[in-house]
Amino acid sequence: MAGRNHNPATGVNLRPDYHPLDGTPLLHLQRRLPPPEVHLIEDRIAAQSREIRTLLLDNQRLAATHVALKQDVAAARQDLLRLSATASSVKAERDAQVRQVYERSIRLEIEARCNDGLQAELDRVRADIKELRDDAKELAEELKDVNGDIASIRSELQQLPDLKAEIATMRREIQRGRAAVDYERQMQLRNFELGEVMENHMVYLAHEAEKLRSELANAEKRAMAATAAAVSAANPGPGYAIHQKNVEPGYSGNVLSDPYAIHQGTFDANPNYVLGAGAYAPPGPYDVQRQHMT
Repeated sequence: MAGRNHNPATGVNLRPDYHPLDGTPLLHLQRRLPPPEVHLIEDRIAAQSREIRTLLLDNQRLAATHVALKQDVAAARQDLLRLSATASSVKAERDAQVRQVYERSIRLEIEARCNDGLQAELDRVRADIKELRDDAKELAEELKDVNGDIASIRSELQQLPDLKAEIATMRREIQRGRAAVDYERQMQLRNFELGEVMENHMVYLAHEAEKLRSELANAEKRAMAATAAAVSAANPGPGYAIHQKNVEPGYSGNVLSDPYAIHQGTFDANPNYVLGAGAYAPPGPYDVQRQHMT
């Protein structure tokens, strides 16, 4: 009940340069401290968690894109090699065929000179040569298209370093986000532990205050009994009631007022004051803070 109107302890009074045992009352210092902004910290952690999930999804998407691009590049290289080999073989085959046809046409022309009946076959061979030349032109156009595809693939390959740099940047940002979230969690846990230590310390001080009040009440009772006994011993007989009635106002105003004021001032000046040589006094908030910080 003694700490009902006390504000909860926050991380402000737990700084390394904070010394609550320098003579200032701990209750007065806690009333000046602002309440903790726990909801703001939780919202910040939630926002950072969502951002980290978004970054992880982006990282996975970029990794999948990177793998797909690698596969596409490998497939394009294989297609390029296959097309190059095919083009070379087709060109060699067409050249061989053209050479054969040309040689055949020459031979046929020689034979035609000898035999006019072979003129029709010569015309057919010439038509075949023309067709083969048209096929050669088509193959040249196809080869040109293949070269264009090769150039486009090379341009895409030149963009791979930029994609790799972007992926590395995203990974560094994810690592920084994880480090920031871990730091916020550690600070929140540390502030929570220090708050529990301060709350236990305040409960202990309240218990000691109640103990001191009970001891002061017992001392007042003993002083009143001693005064009554002294008055009865000094004034025996019928006048005892009159003397007792006259002594009580002076006793309550003079005898017990000064000792109570002395004890009250001692308790306010030093919150760790306890009675008895063997009584236990908990460490101050500064020692608890140093223990947690180390």
